[in-house]
Amino acid sequence: MSRNLRVAVVGAGPAGVYAADILTKSELPEGIGGVTVDLIERDPTPFGLIRYGVAPDHPRIKEIVKALKRVMGNDDIRFFGNVAYGDDLKLDDLRQFYDAVVFATGARRDRDLDIPGIDLDGSYGAADFVAWYDGHPDVDRDWDFQPHAKQVAVLGVGNVGLDISRILAKTADELLVTEIPDNVYEGLRKNATTDVHIFARRGPAQVKFTPMELRELNHSPNIDVVVHPEGFELDEGSHEAIRAAKSQKLVVDVLQNYLAKEPTGAPHRIHIHFCQNPTEILGADGRVVGLRTEITELDGTGNVRGTGEFIDWPVQAVYRAIGYYSDNLAGLPFDLATGTVPNDGGRVIEIDGNPLPGAYVTGWIKRGPVGLIGHTKSDAAQTVELLLADVEKLTEPTHTERGAFDAYLDSRGLEYTTWQGWEQLDAHELALGQAHEHDRERVKVVPREEMVRVSRA
Repeated sequence: MSRNLRVAVVGAGPAGVYAADILTKSELPEGIGGVTVDLIERDPTPFGLIRYGVAPDHPRIKEIVKALKRVMGNDDIRFFGNVAYGDDLKLDDLRQFYDAVVFATGARRDRDLDIPGIDLDGSYGAADFVAWYDGHPDVDRDWDFQPHAKQVAVLGVGNVGLDISRILAKTADELLVTEIPDNVYEGLRKNATTDVHIFARRGPAQVKFTPMELRELNHSPNIDVVVHPEGFELDEGSHEAIRAAKSQKLVVDVLQNYLAKEPTGAPHRIHIHFCQNPTEILGADGRVVGLRTEITELDGTGNVRGTGEFIDWPVQAVYRAIGYYSDNLAGLPFDLATGTVPNDGGRVIEIDGNPLPGAYVTGWIKRGPVGLIGHTKSDAAQTVELLLADVEKLTEPTHTERGAFDAYLDSRGLEYTTWQGWEQLDAHELALGQAHEHDRERVKVVPREEMVRVSRA
């Protein structure tokens, strides 16, 4: 006699949605008649970093939301938002209702950078800034823009570094056409930044930018992109990297074009500096007044060595964009060095080396914050394949009826949101945009309680 497989996916970002999609479309083992998936999300809204981690002037990337919406239209997939794993639920709670639990909680915190001065006022993590300008409900409404902070440093040469550099260099009015909340617009009007300095520890062939993101830097008439020739080096390791990846060659080509281009006299500038390793954030009276870097040189392999020469840069704020870091999840092992849950292809592995029954991971909590959004599909497919291979070993839950989990949340008094609730909030935000004096596509609702109220109306 066949039975249905019940799976909980914790995290409703792209990794979680892709896992749910693949699960419901996979060929099932003998004895399994179907699969139903419940997505459980800490935020009241779905889509994770698509909503709260992508710069608001990137509507192209947010087109991914349309594909995710199509997945969520599947009746075998449900959404439960505003439910926090670790606070509202533990693993043992979920085991009462599900054969297996897939964790797709991603990475939202900033990776630490252990250099002197990192805790000074005016030293910020990129993740915090991104969460602020994307209107995440759990961050402060105001950002600490200082009127004297005209020169700003950004540490890190990935796409997040480009995003925050672009947001800092653009005018608030340029961003008013996007979905930024009113508090973000008012905050950006206080931004006095004229020059953003991006610092790369290695050379141009080692940056992690994507070509399209890099080209978009100069799409604003208010911004000049200035690539500085000092440190613009290509060693044999660099040439190997260029030969190995077309995208890396395109990135170097774009950088060379910027290098050769004369500034237009735009009021704001984004500077890109190579072979500069940040060693200390300089302070006075508790605030950032500069950044010290050591000049590096390529060693022939694409890596660098220090030269012992240092430069002090007169910047008044520093943003570190050196990578994201995941939260330690209750009831699961955690690798502090990598910021991931130890796993074998997606099966969670306990400290003794044995699999944790019925527990799986996918996305950044599985492999670290690397790769583009599209990479999460193949990642999820690997995890789902292992889960389905383990079906005979999974312990059937105590409550197999689909409505049991809803009843449990109700009994706990948890104000959860649903997919229907998201559709209501989505329509509400679109209406706010249309009613705005500038006729914007959308205006995000920021307060959690307001999102929950609209979703549950």
